[in-house]
Amino acid sequence: MKKLITNLFILTVGFSFAQNNPNPGYWQQHVDYKMNVNMDVKKYQYKGNQELAYTNNSPDTLKKVFFHLYNNAFQPGSAMDLRLQTIADPDKRMVRKFMKENKEVKESKISTLKPNEIGYLNVSNFKQNGMVAQTRVVGTVLEVTLPQAILPKSSTNFTLDFDGQVPLQIRRSGRNSEENVALSMTQWYPKMAEYDFEGWHADTYIAREFHGVWGNFDVNITIDKEYTIGSTGYLQNKNEIGKGYEDAGVVVKYPKKTKTLTWHFVAPNVHDFAWGADAEYIHDKIMGENDTELHFFYKNKKENIENWKKMQPKTAELLAYFNKHVGTYPYKQYSVIQGGDGGMEYAMCTLITGNRSYGSLVGVTAHEFAHSWFQHILATNESKHCWMDEGFTTFISDLAMNEILPPKEPESPFADSYSNYVFVANSGKEQPLTTHADRYDLNQSYGIGAYSKGEIFLAQLGYIIGQENLEKTIKKYYADYKFTHPTPNDIKRTAEKVSGANLDWYLNEWTQTTNTIDYSIKSVENNKITLERKGRMPMPIDVVVEYSNGDKEYFYIPNTLMRWEKPNPYTHLKRTVLNGWDWAHPTYTFETPKEKGGIKIIVIDPSNLMADVKKEDNVKYPKQP
Repeated sequence: MKKLITNLFILTVGFSFAQNNPNPGYWQQHVDYKMNVNMDVKKYQYKGNQELAYTNNSPDTLKKVFFHLYNNAFQPGSAMDLRLQTIADPDKRMVRKFMKENKEVKESKISTLKPNEIGYLNVSNFKQNGMVAQTRVVGTVLEVTLPQAILPKSSTNFTLDFDGQVPLQIRRSGRNSEENVALSMTQWYPKMAEYDFEGWHADTYIAREFHGVWGNFDVNITIDKEYTIGSTGYLQNKNEIGKGYEDAGVVVKYPKKTKTLTWHFVAPNVHDFAWGADAEYIHDKIMGENDTELHFFYKNKKENIENWKKMQPKTAELLAYFNKHVGTYPYKQYSVIQGGDGGMEYAMCTLITGNRSYGSLVGVTAHEFAHSWFQHILATNESKHCWMDEGFTTFISDLAMNEILPPKEPESPFADSYSNYVFVANSGKEQPLTTHADRYDLNQSYGIGAYSKGEIFLAQLGYIIGQENLEKTIKKYYADYKFTHPTPNDIKRTAEKVSGANLDWYLNEWTQTTNTIDYSIKSVENNKITLERKGRMPMPIDVVVEYSNGDKEYFYIPNTLMRWEKPNPYTHLKRTVLNGWDWAHPTYTFETPKEKGGIKIIVIDPSNLMADVKKEDNVKYPKQP
């Protein structure tokens, strides 16, 4: 009874955060899953059933619903397969290389899969409130025509059976990874597509990101008793499992002769459910801040055990860092699970590759754990706004790593992102951040856009509105929009409310165009300095002048579009606030005090937080008279 009450409390607390989005008229859908799954570890096949309670909180009548069948992407001829064959720079994890006629050839790994190696997910016996529904499979999407329309502000029930085959490990989900992890069970079940203010998001699974419906999961997984599972959610029957939990002080009560065990997980208020399983997992647990259990599941491989042990207290430090600088992690558990093909975030857990150096292991854990805040609590539509997820995650995880595992040579934690962005901006291959994650011409352009330019959005915002305002913005954004689906306008409006600045120009220029920032010191005549805007994107400008007598002065040129002045970031310097620079004027001239004498050096943006794509003309040493 006590356990039941605890679970109900967790569900109630989790759901109480839902739909707290401050935008007037905001709504979001809700779905509760009950799933029973039987896994055949020899055939890598599984069967299951679902009961779903779906609530239509929209003002619209729904006559159809859609489900994702991600496994179907891992079949020869799928959209994912063809994309690998046609994109100029395919994901190296998903292709194999060989020599043909003295030339290196790249071939999609999916195209070579045999029938017993492919992935598939079949749905049958689909019913709505006991009535048979019409279904049709189109690639990785199940289209369902409903016998009863779902009216606004009403709920309905779905039941269905499904059977699947786990593909060979190629991307994120699969079996028998390169590190010999048996099962990486991600994107593995029929998952409802999201319906929001923009309509249905039933995208074909090509390679990239996701958008899911908030809800509660109650999942039973029956598997060979030799296997240990690390998963989304809270394990309800530790004393019946034993495997992997004996060292955690649990009294085991399961029958010794049983061939399989059923693992029962409950996950409140999440929008996905993932798990990994292997017969050789070591399972460790430590306690983090706010009584949060941190679990670690990794292969019993001698050369890696030391790094996994050392990484665990760093994970607790990461939890504390993100709690302090973003907001409190709302769940009481997080699991780091060896599996997958790199690192990928899921609700209350991540799957990462484990054969890594210590620094790499901490780094990938930092990034994937940070996703819990910027994707699994702030659930943006990362297919359309991947930069809000990947970029913001990179920003906060880089700051965290800089503190808990600082580099030997101090440098900006954002240095790599600025370098990557400048490269792609000058290459002519950049695409706007409004590009759908699957629609980029090059994987390189996607990666730099989502991760690097997305990170710079926040780092540069600190330059624009001040670091203190940036820190307040991130915390308020999290507090206001957690457990909802925030959009780009929401982070912009949050920064405006915190700072008082107008920032529509910034969101537009940085995310909806490929306009670049390029300022230069055009000329210096005695005490008269002329600056030039060469790029299309306007910015507020910081200029520090050092005079021949050694004195320094900071000149701040506001961007008139902001209708605002930022606080002085160089409090040790005298600041002179000049008249604003309107974007229509290509040049701007100002004068330094004559009594200061000659000018020794002029520097535009000493912080290097402004992403100027040609910094070589941002510094000038005028000739002395």
